[in-house]
Formats: sequence, structure tokens, C-alpha cells
Amino acid sequence: MTYITRGLATALLEFAAETEPERFSAGLGTTLASEFDADLGIPEGTPVFTHFYHPDAGGSVKAVFGMDFSTPAGRTRGRFVSHPQGELAVEITDDLHATMFVAVPPWELEQLAVFDRRGTRQALSLIDAEPPQETL
Repeated sequence: MTYITRGLATALLEFAAETEPERFSAGLGTTLASEFDADLGIPEGTPVFTHFYHPDAGGSVKAVFGMDFSTPAGRTRGRFVSHPQGELAVEITDDLHATMFVAVPPWELEQLAVFDRRGTRQALSLIDAEPPQETL
């Protein structure tokens, strides 16, 4: 089972709708279930996808140095990709991660699915809880 907060899922679908007909892709980070204030009803060590790293952050540094310094190394456990004209499946052109969230129009929660890097669909559960606020 793969867990994602409803808030993150909704935000990703909104970004996908705004960037259509272009694709939207973003690295996703997790928070352990034990770090939430509420009891999620899942084991404490379970990762829950809670936030994303916007692909435009650090764009000028990437343009000069050719490397993405805006996404902390090792902090993305998954990736979201939108397929405006594609199917609800992992495509060969996607930037693959261990966990792949894919969405297609009309950008509703029913058109969001999760896959492993081989393209096998996984079970997805939406969590109705706010993640803890992060501090710098």
C-alpha cells in the first residue's frame, strides 16, 4: 500500500491542470506516520507522501551549472508525472523513481494512480491529515 495525503494529491492535480497541455513532473518527499500529530491508523514507520519539490525552483542555478541543487539528494522517494495526452501508466519517457504517481485528464483523484518503477500498479490510499510543519 502506498500512502499520500489528500492535500498533496489535490495540489499535484491542480499543477497538472495548470500546465496542460505540457507535462508536469515533480519529486516527492515523505514523512513517517509517527511524525503526524494524528493517529493515521497505519504503522508508525510507514512513509506517507506529504510534499513535493517544485521543478522550477533553482532553475537559474541548473541553467548555469547543469545540476539540480534545489532538490535535496536522497530526499525524493517518488515522482509525480502528468500525462496530458497519455495513458494512466508509466511511460518510457518518464523520469523513473521507485514510486511513480501518474495522472491523466480530467485531473480528478480517480485519474491518479501509483506504480512501481517497472510500471506495475500499486494500491493507493489517501490520508486525510495535515503533515507536521517543517522548520528550517
